[in-house]
Amino acid sequence: MDEAWSEDDHAFMERALLVAERGRGKVSPNPLVGCVLVKDGVVIAEGWHDHLGGLHAEQMAIHDAEEKGKSPNGATAYVTLEPCNHFGRTPPCTEALMWAGVSEVVVAHEDPNPTVRGNGCRVLNNAGIPTRTGLMEGEAREQMRAFLHWCEHRRPMVTVKLAVDVNGSVDDRSERAQRFTSTGCLEKVHELRRDCDAVLVGVETVNRDDPQLTVRRVPATRQPLRIVLDPNGRINPAASMLSEGEDVMLVQSEFSTLRSLLNQLGDMNIQRVLVEGGPSTVHRFLENGFVDEVFLVHSKVEHAQPVPSNLDRTVLMNAGLSLEDETVWGDERVEHFTRPA
Repeated sequence: MDEAWSEDDHAFMERALLVAERGRGKVSPNPLVGCVLVKDGVVIAEGWHDHLGGLHAEQMAIHDAEEKGKSPNGATAYVTLEPCNHFGRTPPCTEALMWAGVSEVVVAHEDPNPTVRGNGCRVLNNAGIPTRTGLMEGEAREQMRAFLHWCEHRRPMVTVKLAVDVNGSVDDRSERAQRFTSTGCLEKVHELRRDCDAVLVGVETVNRDDPQLTVRRVPATRQPLRIVLDPNGRINPAASMLSEGEDVMLVQSEFSTLRSLLNQLGDMNIQRVLVEGGPSTVHRFLENGFVDEVFLVHSKVEHAQPVPSNLDRTVLMNAGLSLEDETVWGDERVEHFTRPA
């Protein structure tokens, strides 16, 4: 990692990280990537990976420069991920950068994918284009966390979202099943679903709530795979999700096969799974050490006939998770826990 970065370097890479976000929810199993081209201290073009099969960030930035009548020749490229050097859905980004005549490439994070892993920078260096790596590497790692987790473990990162009342209850048995969080919170949940490749619940949640588990309240270009753990074949055949066209995966094996399930999902290029309930399903994942992230949503309501979640800060920290931050979704306070890398 290079040790000396200027304020301008940081500003340009911050911009690259920002434009990378435009691909969120649209590019998995590819990672989010952003690129800005800088010439004489000014950003002349920018690009991001927008959708599968579309231009990579570097290619889009070069195209953007040409569209604006700006020559990329002699520009410095700030890229959030090491440029690829292999043919996939698109030609290698290293060739595009060399063809464009850039003078230098600054990289936030090296690509751990075995087909890249240092070769992109090596090819550029051998072509006379110097590279520097490690600028805002931590920020890039967080942005690509699910992709990097999948590359390392070959199974998806597991994110849990669970809403509880003021006493830690997940449901009120005195009423019919209904949401007890605010509309603003619901929109955040749909943003979270959009960023995941699959949504998983236990059969109890399906039979009690009859959820759709789709992304509806925010723009989305795809729907997540919906997974139901139903080891005893108890799912209601009239469940709404079974009558819809999107994919539903029923897992009718015992909970002891969670590792096998995650490995199978990893083989399917599923990089992030959102576990939305119920509490017994969440605890199974926790007990097996498979939870990487938790959003614990605290509502201000109080259930008359509570269903305890048996989940709080102490339980999560004992499971190896750390409180990352606290935020607000609509009217609800949210504790965000992560597993240290």
